Amino acid sequence: MKDILEELSESRRADAAVREKAIPFDEMVRRAGHAPAPRDFASALKRDDGGIHVIAELKRASPSEGMIREDFRPAELAGELEAAGATALSVLCEPHRFLGGEQYLCAARGASGLPILYKDFITTRYQIAAARAAGADAVLLIAAVLDDGALADLMAFARSLSLAALVETHDAREIARAVRLGAEVIGVNCRNLRDFSTDVTLLERLVGEIPSGCVRVAESGMHSAEAILRAKNAGADAFLVGTALMRAASPGAKLGELILRK
Repeated sequence: MKDILEELSESRRADAAVREKAIPFDEMVRRAGHAPAPRDFASALKRDDGGIHVIAELKRASPSEGMIREDFRPAELAGELEAAGATALSVLCEPHRFLGGEQYLCAARGASGLPILYKDFITTRYQIAAARAAGADAVLLIAAVLDDGALADLMAFARSLSLAALVETHDAREIARAVRLGAEVIGVNCRNLRDFSTDVTLLERLVGEIPSGCVRVAESGMHSAEAILRAKNAGADAFLVGTALMRAASPGAKLGELILRK
């Protein structure tokens, strides 16, 4: 029986194959080359300014949470979160279970000067080219669904298009693989994407496995200032926060609470 991660990855690979029939790979790469100049995602997260660097995630829904934000206005949200102190944005582009889309990334890009992560279940070069063509500055690559050859190839292809790659891991073995293959931005996801269970202590146990020269990102479970502070004390450079912001009546006020409260 397929788990959720496999299901989503296969579904998005099939979507990309259908799209490629209408827009061939070479044309998508051409479009990527004409996209707005990329913003430096990695440097923004590693900035040595003493602040708390939050990647604020824009998402409507998820398989585990259902509908998260009915009133989903990505341009307004992007502007509000940038003004509140976000360091970068993440936009869910998976349409089936997260109800996302590239149009939301485009809207956020037009409303904000922050670097933007294209968050989806990426397993092909075509998806990466489409992300850059849409205006993304970084892409998510999930180590659990990519073998070494595929992960190395997709990181290199992203780099060739001036995209950063956030390599997401969930255990020490995946971190070791990401480091060995030269990943520069490595996330530890406290949520197991195979069954969507969450263990917030995972980050504290694993973040030290990531070399200090890499950007270390804490993902999932960052719902409070206390959780973020614990992750920062454990060695995380940046914190991806989605549900806590999207459920708030005022996402900007919620972000201010997360990054300002000691």
